[in-house]
Amino acid sequence: MAQKLNNVDVDRSLAELERASGREDLQTAIVKLCEAYKIDHMVYHWVNSQGDQYGCGTYSPGWVERYLEKEYLRIDPVILGCYQRFHPVDWKRLDWSSKAARGFRAEALEYGVGNQGFSIPMRGPNGQYALFTASHHCSDEDWQTFKNKHRRQLILLAHFFNQKALEFEPDRVPEALTTLSPRETDAMTFLAMGFNRAKAADTMEISEHTLRVYIESARFKLGAINTTHAVARAMSRGLIVL
Repeated sequence: MAQKLNNVDVDRSLAELERASGREDLQTAIVKLCEAYKIDHMVYHWVNSQGDQYGCGTYSPGWVERYLEKEYLRIDPVILGCYQRFHPVDWKRLDWSSKAARGFRAEALEYGVGNQGFSIPMRGPNGQYALFTASHHCSDEDWQTFKNKHRRQLILLAHFFNQKALEFEPDRVPEALTTLSPRETDAMTFLAMGFNRAKAADTMEISEHTLRVYIESARFKLGAINTTHAVARAMSRGLIVL
């Protein structure tokens, strides 16, 4: 299984995403991420309200062609299950009970898609729905260890990746400018540095209750679904710098 990425590696990956100037750079970035985590596959895929799609990743061309040919988007339990969720989900928690889903899974395995998967659903402007997925062939125990080590990093990278991909979406409507107060910025910065809430509050010389108020205020301004999402959005928009 993958060995833990250190902060320098993550920072480098984020910096490369920031420098991306087109979709071909996103493909290069996701391949490098997959190699860095030493897993079989990483994939990013979005669909907007008009039905336009974009994807990049490390699945084989044969599987991508087969997926599109059979219109598996309509029955894929990962797509259908994550669309109903706002939080990351392990594939084991999805519904694979139908005959169509079991057949789809068997064929995916034949094409080299991992037996384990972790998908992060994201939503953007104009009805955009996106997924960032990591998958691998390994035991349940090894996969749980991998998720425990890398969950937070993967969520952060996923939201950075989605934010960058949105810049290249055709006819994109720019998002309204967001500003954070100095204390909201401090709170987001310390969380991004890996501080827990107690340490962040102590560093800012405030109570944890007051810290929670700053975090929730920043999260609301950023339109984030949770604190990790808020940190990712603040970083991707240049509101905080590590």
